[in-house]
Amino acid sequence: MTPVELSRTVLRAVRRAVDDGELSVTVPERAVVGEPGPGGCGDFATTIALQLARPAGQTPRRVAEILRPRLADTAGIRDVVVTGPGFLNITLAAQADPVGALVREILEEGVRYGHGDGLAGQVVAVRVPYEVRAEVVADAVVRLVAAQGGRATVEHGEPADLRPVPAPEDPAPLGPDAARWALLHPAPHDRPRISADHLVQREGNPLFRVRYAHALVRSLGRNAGRLGFTAVPGPVEAAGDGVPDGGHDLRPLLVSLADHPRILAAAATHRAPDRVARHLVTVADAVLPFLPRVLPRGDEKPSAAHRARLALAEAAGTVLAGGLSLLGIDAPEHL
Repeated sequence: MTPVELSRTVLRAVRRAVDDGELSVTVPERAVVGEPGPGGCGDFATTIALQLARPAGQTPRRVAEILRPRLADTAGIRDVVVTGPGFLNITLAAQADPVGALVREILEEGVRYGHGDGLAGQVVAVRVPYEVRAEVVADAVVRLVAAQGGRATVEHGEPADLRPVPAPEDPAPLGPDAARWALLHPAPHDRPRISADHLVQREGNPLFRVRYAHALVRSLGRNAGRLGFTAVPGPVEAAGDGVPDGGHDLRPLLVSLADHPRILAAAATHRAPDRVARHLVTVADAVLPFLPRVLPRGDEKPSAAHRARLALAEAAGTVLAGGLSLLGIDAPEHL
């Protein structure tokens, strides 16, 4: 279980306690987990009980005791201990293949990986001016909020509460996908570039890198099928050091994949689809150097490592496809 996954697990425990009537608080957007401090124990610790104590009207220790059994019965957690004023110390169950577990989760959830219920039951009202960029951003916000279990409504007029810097010219000549990317990728306070650079198939074009990475992953899957093997999540490392054969460091890729749910939740909460666009560039830049090492080379026979690497590549492709879909942009099978 990664820190991001554990943070989501802590928030689910809070939500269960609220649903059961034992806590009366607003479920926070994020639960911070880190190394246990002095006097702590286990693999990770969280201060969520101290954070919720005042709004809950209870002591941190009591909040921690309410959350402890809900965390302890979660798959992947071996033990939970309350120390100090209300620190929750978490010991994870032994996990022989954390990479395989992450990949398996992504492939099982498909393009819905990272969707959640953090905004369940909430209606997010968005008011925008009559302007093309504001319209596109609002449409992406509606998609992101829905992916987190909420519902967004869009109205037009003043005063607007969502007002990105307007597009300097009509983006329609770029085509639907490049136009949306040009309007969504920059931060709201940045002036979008409406230029043919978004159409050029070269490394300097972030949209091209994202879509090319996705198309290349799909191509690898088709080629693997011709070689007679399919993706199977499992260990991909050589000598257990986190670096597969060929010397490519997987950590940036794994971190970006594990962070995807947090990015989607934050983008929905803060009405910031640009966070998703920039995250997709991070995923693409992390997976592209890895892809040449997925298939067997020369007379090499497909092995369990090749199947695991293909599964990891397909997990990255799934994240790219899901993120592009939330932005309203096509993820091509061929490019």
